[in-house]
Amino acid sequence: MAPPPTPHPSARVSAFSDSIQTAIALVLGADPVLLRTVALSLAVSATACTLAAGLGLAAGAWLAAAAFPGRRALIAALNTLLALPSVVVGLLVYLLLSRSGPLGAWGILFTPSAMVIAQTVLVLPVIAALARQLVSDSLRDGGDQLRSMGARPFTAALLMLPHERWAVATILLTAFGRAVSEVGAVMIVGGNIDGLTRVMTTTIALETSKGDLPLALALGLVLLAIIGAINVLIGAAQRVQGSALAGAR
Repeated sequence: MAPPPTPHPSARVSAFSDSIQTAIALVLGADPVLLRTVALSLAVSATACTLAAGLGLAAGAWLAAAAFPGRRALIAALNTLLALPSVVVGLLVYLLLSRSGPLGAWGILFTPSAMVIAQTVLVLPVIAALARQLVSDSLRDGGDQLRSMGARPFTAALLMLPHERWAVATILLTAFGRAVSEVGAVMIVGGNIDGLTRVMTTTIALETSKGDLPLALALGLVLLAIIGAINVLIGAAQRVQGSALAGAR
């Protein structure tokens, strides 16, 4: 059997151009499927980062102030978790939430709640590790004054978080960027169910495999815009933090 004819280069360029134009039209026209997918992505990632923020900031402050055997090993393990693959997180959460797992009675596998749990586990080490480093540096600069006023080590560490609020904002934005752009964990525990658990990254993967490039490109453009906005906000927070430090000196 003869191989299928190879499309002419001009035809490929035309198809790519048409896909781009259709993708832009979907974004500008506020396509309902696109809006629903983006809204779910933002809601899942924002909820996960909110949950992880409370635990991660407190854990980072405690680890910065605590003194106990094995502390350095724990810090090394936490830093290692910064590179934890999202598919591994998804697998672990899947095992926990499956019917035979210890949390199977919850019945939330393949729901947005399972996706929130997976992303919370994913970004928790990011927030904790960065918060620990931030608080450690802050305690070296201003911890003596707080301790001289009678503050306990953990209390002094916690007080450094609002003092370094712009740096904390940078940490949380970094975690949100990590959450909203990951695909492995939410694909495994969410199941990529149409109208229920499809987020931007999983929809991009699915639509690309189906050959529906316009929707995939449209979601890709929106995701790039969100990541770009996060980077702009991180830069603004860093500039404000730098200006505050310069003013304090």
